Parts: sequence; structure tokens; C-alpha cells
Amino acid sequence: MQFAKGVNKDVSERVMSAQGQSEPRYGQGVGIRLAEPVDTALIFDLIRERADYEKLADAVDATPAMIAEALFGEKPRLFCAIAEWDGQAAGLAVWFLNFSTFRGRHGVYLEDLFVRPAYRGKGLGKALMAHLARRCVEEGYARFEWSVLDWNAPSIAFYESIGAQVLPGLLEPQDLAAPYLFLASDGAKDMTGQGIMLDRGEVMA
Repeated sequence: MQFAKGVNKDVSERVMSAQGQSEPRYGQGVGIRLAEPVDTALIFDLIRERADYEKLADAVDATPAMIAEALFGEKPRLFCAIAEWDGQAAGLAVWFLNFSTFRGRHGVYLEDLFVRPAYRGKGLGKALMAHLARRCVEEGYARFEWSVLDWNAPSIAFYESIGAQVLPGLLEPQDLAAPYLFLASDGAKDMTGQGIMLDRGEVMA
């Protein structure tokens, strides 16, 4: 059983229109941009760094060529944004589209969210999440979802800080990699600082 969250587009658009903002404002020094083919080596390095952090280095059998094909091939099915701090690559978000048959629309599933340790605490993770939340709204996607390893206390604390709720039970308790899906609380936080909110979702079997 999987829990999903819808995106409240009407509320978001009203707030953004009232504020006259076409792009969210991030903190000074923070930049978010879409990845380009020249970033392939960087992206692969960040993927490996994330795997090392999560003690899953042995699970990585992807190659830079495989990542490049997925992101920048003729029909890409994977997408990536790079976070920068004062122009230096500091992290990334990697996502792909899923689909809700109940809603009849695509959604975003966040596969990787990683910020290098030296750049944590500067708002980069929140800026990446804001970028994806805004994309959901602009594209009319039905939901935005992601998971985290249950031992990863810093990430859990980060997601809770932006209003996420832990929804246990996706996998059996004995599964050492059991993830918990995080969904933003209804109106609990404005993930971009510019009125992009997530509304209450429904159970998807």
C-alpha cells in the first residue's frame, strides 16, 4: 500500500500571483539549475557520494554512460537539478514521473536528494524541494512523493522541518532498507516561500 499526496494548484497560483513572483527566492548564495550533458561526471560523483553516505556503495553498478543516457538521451525518462553554493556544485535532486490512475495524471517521484556535507545547513535541500514542488504545480502533476531510509535521522529531521509526515508500513519491519514515505502536511509549510503547498492526499492501493 502506498500513500500519495496531491498538489493544491489553485492555492499556489493565487499566492504566487498576489506576490508577483515568477520564480521562488532562495537564500543568498543558493542557485538551482537544470542539469546539462556536461554535468554527467558531476552527477555520477554525487550519486556515488550519496551511496557512500547511505552505506550502499556496493549497490551502485550504474556507469556515467548509463546515467547520461537516462538523463540526456533521445527520450529522457529521468531528470536532474543541480544545487550550487556561490557557483560551486553542492548537491542534486534526481526525479522521474509516476502516474496516478485514480487522479489520471502524472506525479513526481524524488529518487535522489543529496547535499554535500560541507554545504549542509545553507538551505540547499529546501531549495531543491521547492524547485520540485513548483514544477509539480506548473505542470499540473497530481502528487509529489519520496522515501528515506529509516535510520537516516538527519534526513528525517530535515523532512519533518518542512512539514513532512512519517507514514510507516510500506515494507515489512524486518526489511533493513525499509523506507518511510514522506508527505507534506496540509498547509503545514510553504515549501518554496512563495505559496506552493501540498494538500491532503488519498490512499493508493
